[in-house]
Amino acid sequence: MLMFSVKLIKRMPPALLLLLLLVLRPSGLRAQTDEDAIMMTKNNFCIGGVYGYSSWKNYWEGTFKRNNANLGTVSTKMVSLMGTYGVNRKFNVVIGAPYISTHPSAGVLHGMKGIQDLSLWLKWLALEEKGNGTFSVYALGGASIPLTNYIADYLPMAIGLHSKTLSGRVIVDYQQGNLFATASGTYTWRSNITVDETSYYTTEIHYTNQVQMPDFWSLNFRTGYRSDRLIAEATVSKMTTIGGFDIRKNGMPFPSNQMNSTMVGADFKYTFKAVTGLSLVGGGNTTVDGRNVGQATGFDLGVFYVLDFSHKTKKAVSPSTKTK
Repeated sequence: MLMFSVKLIKRMPPALLLLLLLVLRPSGLRAQTDEDAIMMTKNNFCIGGVYGYSSWKNYWEGTFKRNNANLGTVSTKMVSLMGTYGVNRKFNVVIGAPYISTHPSAGVLHGMKGIQDLSLWLKWLALEEKGNGTFSVYALGGASIPLTNYIADYLPMAIGLHSKTLSGRVIVDYQQGNLFATASGTYTWRSNITVDETSYYTTEIHYTNQVQMPDFWSLNFRTGYRSDRLIAEATVSKMTTIGGFDIRKNGMPFPSNQMNSTMVGADFKYTFKAVTGLSLVGGGNTTVDGRNVGQATGFDLGVFYVLDFSHKTKKAVSPSTKTK
């Protein structure tokens, strides 16, 4: 079935095929932890699952917006398991891994499914100043590694790019009363990947099966209401690939294409009063501008529970306020 799909991909017209990859990014992982200004209490472990759905019909080929009836609506479903452990009040460990499946609504291509990449973040509260409000700075280091030998270079059905990554992030947060604003910047290095072909063409011919993946940086801004029980926020995020190239007219897509996007959305988190440590998270977003990406719209919904390993008589504390 895979070889049959590959042959069909090579006969597909315009190079929209790469665009599915943007949808494959596990957006549900942003529901809490590695992009927010919340820290887990010492010896508390917050664990949960997130379901996400994303789809696109229109896309940008370079900067030219178009669609492709051969694929119809391309959708991605994701189920992710993730957790955050509080080593102490100022240092947390965040881990997660998604299971992803893809599906086009038209044509004869078959979707793919499987476990994607394991991600790990170390989160440090570097500075906290309290006055009329609270000003905080967080420093994070992250890494990811593929968990399975999924195929990256036969698009659009690949569930990921199969590249190892290292990331550095700085988060700045200000909260006054229940109102807050958070801004963050991230730089991500990506390793080379190995493809099945012995040669390939980008803007020139390469006689190798090693593909140099471009790094990328991203910016994120969120603002809204934050209390012990409820967090409601509006978000704006921008991703820019450092290098890469545009999908060529009537050509094949390729993992090292340039993929830029600007997305807007909204998230929430509600902590239940009746069950200490239980919370519901969710949100949605849409792509408003891009380059070589689909105009994707998606949502995610998850449930989390805080386990207390402090061996004390007090109950687990939910990380719904800014810091504990």
